[in-house]
Amino acid sequence: MAGPDRTGGRRVQSVLFVCAMNAIRSPLAEALARHYFGKSVYVQSAGVRQGERDPFAVAVLDELGIDGSKHKPRTLVDLEEWEGLNFDLIVSLSPEAHHAALELTRTVAAEVEYWPTADPTLTQGTREQVLDAYRDVRDGLSYRIRLRLKGS
Repeated sequence: MAGPDRTGGRRVQSVLFVCAMNAIRSPLAEALARHYFGKSVYVQSAGVRQGERDPFAVAVLDELGIDGSKHKPRTLVDLEEWEGLNFDLIVSLSPEAHHAALELTRTVAAEVEYWPTADPTLTQGTREQVLDAYRDVRDGLSYRIRLRLKGS
């Protein structure tokens, strides 16, 4: 479940989702948040390291009618250079990302929440079993995002 609202009851106007490589978890979260909240919340995602778009992540978004095919993985450094890191809330989705997010709070006035999220690439088995692992990540993020940002 979502953590306490540490934004002091203020509406979250901008959120950054961070994972290891901006290939699966954070792009899924970004796409879902944009799908549910449109332009009412500014949403971005980034990774600690550079990754590549994951076709399974695109596929499970497509199942919901969300186009994830245009996502271009970027790092926190890329995002900072392009537009800065002015976010109300940073949600970290992996241990590496959480460490990086906490480091950012030395220079960025943002609240950080850690939502431990499984890495579906660690799943072995059939294509359908792997897709099920991606769906589990997608559905878990979908629930948390809607719960956390519903008042925004």
